[in-house]
Amino acid sequence: MKFAITITARMKSERLPLKVMRYIEGKPIIEHMIDRLKLSKLADEIIICTSTNPQDDILVDVAEKKRIKWFRGSDEDVLDRLFNAAKKFNIDFIVSTTADNPLTDPLYIDKIIQKFKETNADYITCKKLPLGAFSYGIKVKALEKVIELKKEKDTEIWGRFFEEIDEFKKIELEVEDELNHPEIRLTVDEKEDLELIRKIFDNFYSHKKDFELKEVVKYLLDNPDLMNLNKSIVQREK
Repeated sequence: MKFAITITARMKSERLPLKVMRYIEGKPIIEHMIDRLKLSKLADEIIICTSTNPQDDILVDVAEKKRIKWFRGSDEDVLDRLFNAAKKFNIDFIVSTTADNPLTDPLYIDKIIQKFKETNADYITCKKLPLGAFSYGIKVKALEKVIELKKEKDTEIWGRFFEEIDEFKKIELEVEDELNHPEIRLTVDEKEDLELIRKIFDNFYSHKKDFELKEVVKYLLDNPDLMNLNKSIVQREK
């Protein structure tokens, strides 16, 4: 079995233009994210999955700079892009992440992969983590079935395709109490999100580059005014 972390990434962004290349502590958001994902012990590959649009050329440059794999596919059909990336690199199970989540937790990525090894589940989530810290585990054979059944071409929002197929084995991972804070927003969609993430990195990064999610959560709970920075933002469904 071969396991990969996929990073769905595009330069197109209406609310915060070019957000994944915004700098934090001297590096673009996506480079911070890749560094964090490299802490996974069970993933065999990390693959940036971007589009064939020329504006996304810079994301291929990032992948090559960081020495990870990359794949270019459909502009709008994210599921098709993920499936063809998995086929190209002979992947059996992917953990799907998006490039605007620089604090995606590698420890839970490994828990997802381990749970798949134990259960052979089709779809594994951990949605009780803070928004922007969790990821989705998908068996590639299940992804192939969704590709065959779906009629839509625009699959930027795709979770429902897996939720609605009854025969899929779906697992929601338990999250320990100290991380069970889905009300905390750690994704980057708006300028207020970016401001919060910059404050988090400013607090930790200079003395500990591999700071953990539990440290971030404690920091925010101890400093609730920080969470107010982006509290009013309405999240789009993933």
